[in-house]
Amino acid sequence: MFTGLVQGTGRIARLENLGGQTRLTVEPQFNMTDIVLGESIAVNGACLTVERAENTPTGRGAKFSAYASAETLSTTALGALKPGATVNLERALALGDRLGGHLVSGHVDCIATVASIEKAGESTVFRLEYPTAFGSQVVAKGSVALDGVSLTVNRCGSDFLTVNIIPATMAETTIAQWRTGSAVNMETDLIGKYVERMLKAWSGQEHADENNNSSSNISMDFLRKHGF
Repeated sequence: MFTGLVQGTGRIARLENLGGQTRLTVEPQFNMTDIVLGESIAVNGACLTVERAENTPTGRGAKFSAYASAETLSTTALGALKPGATVNLERALALGDRLGGHLVSGHVDCIATVASIEKAGESTVFRLEYPTAFGSQVVAKGSVALDGVSLTVNRCGSDFLTVNIIPATMAETTIAQWRTGSAVNMETDLIGKYVERMLKAWSGQEHADENNNSSSNISMDFLRKHGF
């Protein structure tokens, strides 16, 4: 489990193509100490398991390797990474830590595409588009994780959302590298997904298929009828 508060960025030091699968070697660009075999680290929001670790006394120059399966590559933008690319990194949340962002599982739901970028004072507003199958899991002023960054949704529709990025977030994450057309890992709100699943059962709607391709029949009238 993660919070979406990126701890720093890393550089892709090596990519090993395994025929539809990939092994990544990542070099953190900040002090990351005591990397443990088997621990979970979110790489651009995708939860990966550490297979090999090279620790240093200061944490500078440390490296870790992780395997990305065909399933992971099919639902994320990790497959488009090249050696030298910069990625957002976050270690798993420890029990008792401050939850500064929101609950993030590290299980990316889909790839969103940057549709437009506009300045708004010192902030930058990004509009991203995504498959309509996930529209019911995105709400205005709710939370979303984009490339592993916990963000508040400004506006949204069935296939788009906008987020406001402050200067500090731009400086500390890879969002400054986003351009129109950039592919971004998107994880919708974890609690919202469970609520949607329960509402579908109550409404008699069939469960979403394994590819999350079904559309939602949940309406405002349905929510009011059931006390929401």
